[in-house]
Amino acid sequence: MNKILLFNPRSSNGKYRIPNSILNIAASVDGIYDWVIVDGNRERDAYAAICKHLKTGKFRYIGFTVMPGPQLKEAIPYAKQIKSDFPGTIMIWGGYFPSSHHKVVLDSGYVDFIINGPGDHAFPNLVNALEKNEPYELIKNLAYKTGGHIIKNPKEDLIEQSTLPALPYDKLNSFYPVETYLGKTYLGSRTLAYHSSIGCPFTCSFCAVVPIYEARWKAKPAMQVYKDVTYIKNKWGANAIEFHDNNFFVSEKRTVEFSQLIKPENMTWWGEGRIDTIDKYKDESIAAMRESGCKMIFFGAETGNDKILKQMDKGGTQTGEQIARFAERMRKFDIIPEYSFVLGTPAPTEKEVMDQIDFDINFIKQIKAINPDTEIIIYTYSPVPAEGSELYKQVLDNGFSFPKKLEDWISPQWEKFDLRKNPLTPWLTPEMIDKIRNFETVLNGYYPTVSDIRLGSLKRKLVKMVSGIRYKTNIYHYPYEIKFLHKIWKYRQPEIQGF
Repeated sequence: MNKILLFNPRSSNGKYRIPNSILNIAASVDGIYDWVIVDGNRERDAYAAICKHLKTGKFRYIGFTVMPGPQLKEAIPYAKQIKSDFPGTIMIWGGYFPSSHHKVVLDSGYVDFIINGPGDHAFPNLVNALEKNEPYELIKNLAYKTGGHIIKNPKEDLIEQSTLPALPYDKLNSFYPVETYLGKTYLGSRTLAYHSSIGCPFTCSFCAVVPIYEARWKAKPAMQVYKDVTYIKNKWGANAIEFHDNNFFVSEKRTVEFSQLIKPENMTWWGEGRIDTIDKYKDESIAAMRESGCKMIFFGAETGNDKILKQMDKGGTQTGEQIARFAERMRKFDIIPEYSFVLGTPAPTEKEVMDQIDFDINFIKQIKAINPDTEIIIYTYSPVPAEGSELYKQVLDNGFSFPKKLEDWISPQWEKFDLRKNPLTPWLTPEMIDKIRNFETVLNGYYPTVSDIRLGSLKRKLVKMVSGIRYKTNIYHYPYEIKFLHKIWKYRQPEIQGF
């Protein structure tokens, strides 16, 4: 029986996280097929580590998990080289990038299959079919190329998460010590990365989650989450949790139940949610979250402009007024709201685009006045290929297009695109991009993120003082003095480097 190699391409040069996505796939074949994991974040020469296994001749199936951005820098050249050096292998990609850009991936000639969504069933079903020389055309969540045509099989209903096998942490530990994945962060000295749910029930047209999960959400029961977390706490010493769910807080009942369970463990935690969802929570529910260790929550505020929220298909009931009011409400519970804003959406004229940018810069300053503890993350709008989206239609009508060759995605400008810092969108002028980036620099100077744990109080006071006049007088041009301090102090931005 052929073996499986699972590869997690490098995504970080510093803090490592448990590779949950690829570990999920490992769990789906554990006990049926022999498998190994190569983690690009942990290897000096990941390709050499891969080759060491493949040269045994026992590995036929190669699974890559691929997110947009930094992971492409290893995923693309390594996949191409593997197919050249080991032509008998089967290359299977999963993750947000291949699911969103299946055509350019399959047209490359060196990726054989894409798992288009969760792979808990699709991956083992595909391997079983290939091992037994049986048809795979009816396997759900599968995309492939045949006869020059790309085939996307139907989506599978989301699996009840409580029915899935436990992640094989102990076997991961035989490849890479689990305690080395528990990094020091703002939350704690040994922070665990964990997924407790998949998907999101909303249809924001700028979000890569939507095409994959199609407004669906499934979660593990609170007790199962608690048992997983405390297993790692008791065995390897985790004392904080980052929930990397797309939307942890969909169910108030589950959130409160988990809060009650985890409270005695004295662990701090962070998750992602929606303002209009948690704003419906009862005060006692939010208080229970804080008492259990919830320290910060990431929210997609996006914009304070209700018209743009509608253009983005934000859905729900979120408004600019609610965003501001909710920041004040969270202050009462001592939970830091981490608001992300997306600037630079398309508009009919350059003036309208610039007016929208100016509006949100002023709105962000209003939020900081209401609750100075609010963390602000600024992205520049980067298109997501959401079929049927009116916003994406506007993007195409404005002359935007994605690369036609897979190799083009690893050019520096497209890497920055995936980090939502340099979108390459034709409606944004250099002046607009400079305004966004310069304001971000001044904002991060006057209000340094609390998540940069290396930035001491003296440095914070100094950069705040240097940035003060600019922030208060709206002078954002050429903030070289702030950039200099950020550079020499290696200022960390959580949206790029994590906590």
